Amino acid sequence: MPIKVPAIDERRYADLLAEAIARIPVHNPEWTNFNRSDPGITIIELFAFLTESMLYRANRIPERNRRKFLSLLGLPLRPAACARGVVTVDYRQGPLATRTFDAGLEVLAGQVPFRTELGLDVLPVEGRLYAKRPVELTDELRTAYRRLYASFLLADDTRGGPPARLQPYETVLIDGTDPRGVDLAADTADGALWLALLARRTETAGLDEIREELAGRTLNLGVVPVVTEADVVLPPAGTGNTAGTAHLRYAFPVVPPGGVLPADPRQRVARYAAVTARAEVNVLLEPSVVQIALPGAAGLATWTGLDPLEEGVNGFPPALDDPALAARLVTWLRIGATSAGQGRLLWAGINATTVSQRSRVRDEVLPDGTGLPDQTVQLAKAPVIPGSVRLTVVTGQAGAPPRAEVWQETDDLLAAGAEVPVPDLRLPPGAPQPPAAPDKVYTLDAEAGVIRFGDGLRGRRPPAGAELRADYDHGVGRAGNVGPRTITGAPALPPGYAVTNPVRTWGGADAETVAEGERQVARHLQHRDRLVTAADFDTIARRAPGVDLARVDVLPAYDPRLSPDVPGNAPGAVTLLIVPRHDLAQPDAPSPDRYTLNAVCRYLDERRLVTTELLLRGPEYVPIWISVGVDVTAGQSVAVVQARVAAELRRVLSPLPLAHQPGAAGPPAASFTGAPDAYAPPAAPYAHAGGGWPLRTPVSAAELTAFATRVDGVRLVRSLLLAAGGDAATDSVEMTGLRLPRVAGIAVTPGDPLPLEQLRGAAPPEGPVPVVPVPVVPEGC
Repeated sequence: MPIKVPAIDERRYADLLAEAIARIPVHNPEWTNFNRSDPGITIIELFAFLTESMLYRANRIPERNRRKFLSLLGLPLRPAACARGVVTVDYRQGPLATRTFDAGLEVLAGQVPFRTELGLDVLPVEGRLYAKRPVELTDELRTAYRRLYASFLLADDTRGGPPARLQPYETVLIDGTDPRGVDLAADTADGALWLALLARRTETAGLDEIREELAGRTLNLGVVPVVTEADVVLPPAGTGNTAGTAHLRYAFPVVPPGGVLPADPRQRVARYAAVTARAEVNVLLEPSVVQIALPGAAGLATWTGLDPLEEGVNGFPPALDDPALAARLVTWLRIGATSAGQGRLLWAGINATTVSQRSRVRDEVLPDGTGLPDQTVQLAKAPVIPGSVRLTVVTGQAGAPPRAEVWQETDDLLAAGAEVPVPDLRLPPGAPQPPAAPDKVYTLDAEAGVIRFGDGLRGRRPPAGAELRADYDHGVGRAGNVGPRTITGAPALPPGYAVTNPVRTWGGADAETVAEGERQVARHLQHRDRLVTAADFDTIARRAPGVDLARVDVLPAYDPRLSPDVPGNAPGAVTLLIVPRHDLAQPDAPSPDRYTLNAVCRYLDERRLVTTELLLRGPEYVPIWISVGVDVTAGQSVAVVQARVAAELRRVLSPLPLAHQPGAAGPPAASFTGAPDAYAPPAAPYAHAGGGWPLRTPVSAAELTAFATRVDGVRLVRSLLLAAGGDAATDSVEMTGLRLPRVAGIAVTPGDPLPLEQLRGAAPPEGPVPVVPVPVVPEGC
């Protein structure tokens, strides 16, 4: 039977008041006025109120005991995760000079503090990112442009190979506001992005002086990719490398002295020299900062004296139509992808550095050492960011100078050494003693901000009267996820400098609550925070900080890269299908992005067995088209019944568990309030128990017909047409591997069903259709 936490006293205010009034005739028969206006009754009411408050505090003792038992089990609550982001520091006005800022600079988003993780040179220039976006022209305009640029096409033909193809483009500014980003392969005419380094608007120095100032400096280029790949692999016996091998290439123009090209048309071509670039991660998979070593002043030039038809043609940078911008141009940086890394970028900018949400506490004075075993001290700010604590113990005797020692954090005090070294008597005489384990250590409960010391036998006790001081970082969890251009404060920056974040921050998560931690006790006692069984993978993956998962499917002995594609074909491999709870791009069929997979990957990597190969994947959605013809029960609204059937079929085929689907907390069963999301499913259980469409389960027209028939108001389902993608109608759509259905279009009509060809033509496209604006030159006289 379940264990019920007893209450010490369950009496409430009314019970205490009634009991006290009932005792009056026994102890004081002369007291006969029991009205509330009587002063004695007022005193009894006061004591009943005070007694109820005391009983409430006493009844909380079992709850405190439960929390204490949780602590004694060594199960600290999961600490808050700090958010991360990318910021840029702009030098808008002031003397022409490069200033270097170390890491740890504090910047603010309102009252939320962030700290820079990487030092940088703030260059006295501006940066703008451009792309050559292809445009489509009419046949007449294309013929005119071919005639206009016939000499360039002819020059290309003389090099041999197939004839050159004219590719019209327009110059577009990439500022990070378009969530689709720009694909280096599909969205650009030359497979590259162009970063223009411009003199500041208030700059009084000449371009040559600026180039001399930039020569030999380090350009911190922030890069934020749009990651669509949902695949992370942790190989056995080591930490997986999720960065891959694809990177970007960076090059500056190679310009003749004076910037003037030779008169020979064959030599009037754009040449570039690659530069050394350093990045901690693959910037095509994760936001980061690339440190680029700038060349000398001669390598920071650009071409001059180009013909009007040469600007922006072939390998030359895009032409700047604004004369004011062209006059401020210092040089160009060409950013291209390697053949192995065709990526999509959301934003790139100069003078960038990464930040993490944290606030630094320096030299906090803690309670003095007591010399007693198992002493604990509480930090003033919690939760504490793991790995940021630096504890100093200051000891000293009378007449001697104080001595400060830095103690180290440890995961387990049972592995710590003793205060007084004890020889191992199990070894024979004369045998060398093993080195003693460190004894000046402590453990940290990051969520509660509690530091615990040893008992003398396992870990040293702080001496009585010793002064304890601590430096550490603490965060605000989910509140650190702020929107773009929200980080604007920087108290330590000099005048003339400004800071901002071009994209939102990510990764912040609140600490685990006590109730959530208590629910994990039974699971923890089973798996000991190790990934062994399928239930362990499910439970621990859901606890990964910074992510909100709606579904985790564990597939043991399965590798989707192998064939035949069935579970059991890959001993030692475990595949996790991850479905997040929210996805703004496609709410009905969420897919995990690279940041979600990396967060789960980092959390699982240190908990898996060394022989386990772990693969994290998102679902492969198959577009499903459904057309249903129904007869409606007399007296029912046809429109309402149609919406009910469509909503029911969407819920049946949804990859999300029933509790996470839109409208799950809506009206009672079998009711409808007007919108499809407001429809609650009938009482009949789903075939998959409401946990989302199961893997490797075919979508059957007969099964969908059965669900449609159960909908209130449906008298008869005449026919149901089912198809996958652009295929013809079929009785069943197979779902192999990690495939799940996604309703691309559904039509419910009275009578016979709508033909699938008509449904596909009337259905909206699956993704956003890019709109490419093409400037039109007005006709003139």
